[in-house]
Amino acid sequence: MCGFAGFVDSRGMREEQLTGIGTRMRDTLIHRGPDDGGTWVDPSAGIALGSRRLAILDLSPAGHQPMVSPSGRWVLAYNGEIYNHGELARRLRAGGWEPRGHSDTEVLLAAIEAWGLEPAVRATNGMFAFAAWDTHERRLHLVRDRLGEKPLYWGWQGAVLVFGSELKALRAHPDFVGEVDRDALAVYFRRNCVPAPQSIYTGIRKLPPGSIVSLGAAEWARRAAEPVAYWSARSVVESGSASRGLDGTAPGEVVDELERLLGDAVAMRMEADVPLGAFLSGGVDSSTVVALMQARSSRPIRTFTIGFADAGYDESADAGAVARHLGTDHTAVVLSPADAMAVLPELPGMYDEPFADSSQIPTSLVSRVARQAVTVALSGDGGDELWAGYNRHVWGGRVWDTARRLPLPARRAAAFTLTRMAPARWDALFEHLGPALPARLRVRTPGTKVHKLASVLPAGSPAGLYQTLVSHWPRPEQLVVGAAGHDPLVVQAPPAGTEGLADQMMFLDLVTYLPDDILVKLDRAAMAVSLESRVPMLDHRVVEYAWRVPAALKLRDGSGKWPLRQVLHRYVPPALVDRPKMGFGLPLGDWLRGDLRPWAEELLDAGSLRRQGYLRPEPIRGAWDAHLSGRVDLAHQLWDVLMFQAWLQGEPCHR
Repeated sequence: MCGFAGFVDSRGMREEQLTGIGTRMRDTLIHRGPDDGGTWVDPSAGIALGSRRLAILDLSPAGHQPMVSPSGRWVLAYNGEIYNHGELARRLRAGGWEPRGHSDTEVLLAAIEAWGLEPAVRATNGMFAFAAWDTHERRLHLVRDRLGEKPLYWGWQGAVLVFGSELKALRAHPDFVGEVDRDALAVYFRRNCVPAPQSIYTGIRKLPPGSIVSLGAAEWARRAAEPVAYWSARSVVESGSASRGLDGTAPGEVVDELERLLGDAVAMRMEADVPLGAFLSGGVDSSTVVALMQARSSRPIRTFTIGFADAGYDESADAGAVARHLGTDHTAVVLSPADAMAVLPELPGMYDEPFADSSQIPTSLVSRVARQAVTVALSGDGGDELWAGYNRHVWGGRVWDTARRLPLPARRAAAFTLTRMAPARWDALFEHLGPALPARLRVRTPGTKVHKLASVLPAGSPAGLYQTLVSHWPRPEQLVVGAAGHDPLVVQAPPAGTEGLADQMMFLDLVTYLPDDILVKLDRAAMAVSLESRVPMLDHRVVEYAWRVPAALKLRDGSGKWPLRQVLHRYVPPALVDRPKMGFGLPLGDWLRGDLRPWAEELLDAGSLRRQGYLRPEPIRGAWDAHLSGRVDLAHQLWDVLMFQAWLQGEPCHR
């Protein structure tokens, strides 16, 4: 695992200038690669490539980067892991290749040289982002993995092309300007993250997952280039949907095949020359990964979880029960408001652009705990998006089917009625009813969910319903000064063959929420402490298989993830893992009214907001006052503002 950065400047810089700037850019990423660093330059082309290395496979100097191919044609700066590097190496040896070491970097470079760039990338099973410089054609190729596990930013700043694993590396270039993109900021306030291909800065883009952008003389001349997909989630969904039903395969056989694929994906991700463990929340996804890991290990694997003093948010006891049943070597740490306060100053630098998924706090802390014992940790992320694990997948279709039969005035009246009672009073009512409620209604923060239900009743279309569900600030253009507020990703047409609203939502989650939020949260939190995270659920073979499974088999018996649950039940008793979904939440609303209030008050000062000129203070102060009153819980909307303000406060371009 590594971080890389570089630039191309055709203005005739000397070798020492290229090396100095490239090294400065690369060393902003030392947390991603504390074990080694290198810089390669070519003054005749004006290019510098810098790399920081976290040694996972082949700890020797043979894994040093940037790496040059034996012929001298290709230079590679690479971040990630190629899990099938052993298979690729055998193919390459059959063609006469002789390796110098056993790093996956060397294998990837040899594959590019032997087969060409795109065929080599298509042959990989892995997570990666890399820059490959072709010295013969003088073309730079930037490549990102299929699902977007590893980050890659790129763009022009004046006459200079800059690129790298994190924005901090780009900011280290002397020509970097750093103008905030107000339209991207508005989308952030809707989605609590800045989605690809946008970044928070004008002129800087994220490379979309599964794509390659190639840049040569023609692209430099017009300062523009468009990525080309080598793997498309939309195509996977459409081709998978066309073969739905799996030729009459029995449900049990579907479970068998899923267990085989996931087991192989887990086994591939357990290969490392350093200590390895896993995150364990006690939910279906992480428990499945840990169960499959333990079944393939001759000794107890290390598992880690974060708990909360607030029992309504604490899953550490559930995780502990799963760990005891599987026999793992388990570590649990309880998170307090003081722990949250301690990590707050680090979040803006960790995420590099505004990012407001509040579970970034426990993810950061569990990564820190894990890093004390291991260098690699497997995660259960991805299961919800593939197997219908979110509450919206379960009830969204039913709500839409019911709502669309009612006239709009009736839906608005129902929404008004549901919101007449504050979330706290709904919570008290659900608590009073307790065991009398069906299991599917025993959820955390039911009042917030009732208000969310009310918000979607007036939706005019399935896309509108989804957009309402994922929106924090539904009209962000009213919040951000000078922004349009358009979010094209949410309203794109669903792929052909999707089966109803649940399928459409899973697709949108796969191409937006997963790469732009979930995987960003995991990558930055883990790499901030030099911990490599691996995600078996996102093995592309598992993803492609998931889209061949009918939606009705995923959503079965009133809950989601039926095939995945059946795999887990082969290792863990259902009583330990079958319970309402909690997610990796935290009692943020209470914390903002309590321990975090002084910090929040300072960042939400109306005068400061007005002077900065990005946000209108009136809606923010109104939301803050309403939250403090306890009438509603607006913690997530306010967290968006707080994380932007904290980022702006520490952003060097705006000090």
